[in-house]
Amino acid sequence: MAPNTEREITLEEVAKHDKQDDCWLIIGNANTGGPKVYDVTKYLDDHPGGAEVMLDVGGKDADEFFEDIGHSNDARDELKKHQIGVLKLSPEEIARRKAEAEAAEAARAGGGSMNMIMLIVVLVAVALGYYKTQMA
Repeated sequence: MAPNTEREITLEEVAKHDKQDDCWLIIGNANTGGPKVYDVTKYLDDHPGGAEVMLDVGGKDADEFFEDIGHSNDARDELKKHQIGVLKLSPEEIARRKAEAEAAEAARAGGGSMNMIMLIVVLVAVALGYYKTQMA
């Protein structure tokens, strides 16, 4: 029998599953089709990075961690095998997640100007140091 991948599961329910013998994760965001819930209990021992890294985020939203690692397409295909549902989000949680995503995008977009400012400060400091050594 195929798992019910459309079953809605709350954050509170996911939080109860954070042990070696019962480990669920939330992975997914607006860019990847929304947050989904995965029962990775049977996969813990097979995970290439070891069970501990998954247990550290067991019962929690592990999407940022999962994406930051840069998992392969094979890893994403393996993950699909363990999906047991989708995360049920309240309207408030949806709004909060949207605001966080927008803030993160704005920070990424604005990061270049901060780097430019730092570069200018360093160049001014070097020029000032050079000037002082020439005046002595």
